[in-house]
Amino acid sequence: MYLTIKTIHMTCALISFTGFLLRSYLMVIESHWLNQKWVLIAPHVIDSIFLLSGATMAFMVNFGLFNQFWLTSKLALLMFYLFFVGMALNRGRTKAIRIGSFFCALLTFGYIVGIAVHKTPLSWFS
Repeated sequence: MYLTIKTIHMTCALISFTGFLLRSYLMVIESHWLNQKWVLIAPHVIDSIFLLSGATMAFMVNFGLFNQFWLTSKLALLMFYLFFVGMALNRGRTKAIRIGSFFCALLTFGYIVGIAVHKTPLSWFS
């Protein structure tokens, strides 16, 4: 059961990140596709499944506040990632801010993946 939920979680993470890259590209080229209803709704559905599967796995491994520090680190960095994604896609006032936020989101996502792989807050530096 755990491996099934983990597979769902990892698949949703990949789809979510790929969607972010696609929406960022559409934002840079100022495409009308960004206003399509499915482009606005799909990320929320995918991210909901992503977060629900992550929460389910956390409870399966008996996650308590600060019991698994690497998991707490992932959750904290997720908040930064969401902030940068929001700035990159629609809250950044200028295109320069949006592009800078895009790269910050990429770095944050990469660091989160490193934490997940190595099970330590040191991520790829362990």
